[in-house]
Amino acid sequence: MSSVMEKNTLKYGSGFPTLLRKEIKRFYKVAFQTVAAPVLTAILYLMIFGHVLEGKEVYGHISYTAFLIPGLVMMSLLQNAFANTSSSLIQSKLTGNLVFILLTPLSHFEFFSAYVLAAVFRGVVVGLGVFLITAWYGMPALEYPLWIMIFAFLGAAVLGSLGLIAGIWADKFDQLAAFQNFFIMPATMLSGVFYSIHSLPPIWQTVSRFNPFFYMIDGFRFGFFGVSDVSPWTSLTIIAAFLLCVSAIALRMLQTGYKLKH
Repeated sequence: MSSVMEKNTLKYGSGFPTLLRKEIKRFYKVAFQTVAAPVLTAILYLMIFGHVLEGKEVYGHISYTAFLIPGLVMMSLLQNAFANTSSSLIQSKLTGNLVFILLTPLSHFEFFSAYVLAAVFRGVVVGLGVFLITAWYGMPALEYPLWIMIFAFLGAAVLGSLGLIAGIWADKFDQLAAFQNFFIMPATMLSGVFYSIHSLPPIWQTVSRFNPFFYMIDGFRFGFFGVSDVSPWTSLTIIAAFLLCVSAIALRMLQTGYKLKH
């Protein structure tokens, strides 16, 4: 029996690529909703804020429109990475088809990796779409492309992991919406997407530094302009530590079957 299982494993390989492909196809099938809609939302933000604050400069030499573009790209990337894992899990739980995934010989790490990588993929696709469209309004510089890619990947991985936690915890869409509306949305909107924290009163600058989303936005923006509110190394350290924490929580929930195995 064991030899048959070994032969099947060699023949078909791990189920991880299949689950990853399934999660990518899930949002790709409704790309008008999962990709086009977030891009349109970002364009509307840019048109409104860019028009109202036209002529303003940030850091003394960067036009506000150029400053705004990386923030909108990262905000869209983060929100869609979260939405991918959280919506997939809650739909699978409510329709009852999650059991078919749990019955497969996938380890909890493979399950986690497939969902998070699919979230990263969707986040990057949406972020790239936002960048390509909004760049027509004022192409920002690309001083350090490697920093851009690092913060994009880490930020999407963090939100993909948070989405996994929220999807496991929530029993219905109302609970998931509460998690998104009262935690994810405020944290992203108040992370420096539309402003530099140096423009805030000292007390709010201090509060902003306790928001991990701020370091994702600030580090990502550093890759474009070479200037930021804090050192990119500080941002990288904090985001990496935050990713380890949320990943550990998500893996523990998967390992114990919290709200998954009844």
